[in-house]
Amino acid sequence: MNLGFIGSGEITKAVVRGIINSKINYKKIYISKRNIKISRNLKKESKKIIILSDNQKILNMSNWVFLAVTPDVGLKILKQLKFKKSHTVISFISTIKMAKLKELINLNKKKIVRAIPLPPIALGKGPVPIYPKNTKVKNFFNKIGECIEIKNEDISLNFWATSSLMASYYELLSTTSKWLQKKGLAKELSEKYTTSLFNALSEASFSKNVKDLDKLVKQSQTPKGLNEQTLKYLKKSGFYNELNFSLNKILKRLK
Repeated sequence: MNLGFIGSGEITKAVVRGIINSKINYKKIYISKRNIKISRNLKKESKKIIILSDNQKILNMSNWVFLAVTPDVGLKILKQLKFKKSHTVISFISTIKMAKLKELINLNKKKIVRAIPLPPIALGKGPVPIYPKNTKVKNFFNKIGECIEIKNEDISLNFWATSSLMASYYELLSTTSKWLQKKGLAKELSEKYTTSLFNALSEASFSKNVKDLDKLVKQSQTPKGLNEQTLKYLKKSGFYNELNFSLNKILKRLK
């Protein structure tokens, strides 16, 4: 099986790295020349990666085609490309919904899947929601992450919305690290401690013993303790209300 990537940004980089480090059986990976720095770096990592400057050639050489461009670019270029009936198309484009995708690439809906991989997929970690259900695509993503099949597109939009929390999460880590630095700790030590702390917290929340996140919140506090004080302050300041507001705004944009 040959895989083709239209677009060569951060998501393409992460997915391709996940693939080459997995047990997925493939012959070649054709990637766009669009971001030449990323393309060349990926090519150095595997002899099976080939860079092409012509998107149509990528389609012609591939069995599966991954769409990893911005919505504006997608609307511009997809209608100019000729897809084969045998293609399986996986779209990472956030705001181009299924009906529009079908119109742009003129394929049966069963041959098109919308997927939401995030950068940790390069490490073989993280959820990959897909819509509609597709056994082959599910098995593919389960080899580089944890695939979640969604019943309908409206529900899948909620997952797209929550994927917008990635930069905010990293900003939380960065703010914590910088606070430590202002208190006199070296940058390297501050960042090592912060990333280790949040990684441990994430691992703990993913434990099989944790079946209810609300219980985890309660278990993380003691009466009049430090965690209780910070949580109360953030709630009172409207931090979590603003988080909900932001997610609703993103969802509205996706719709």
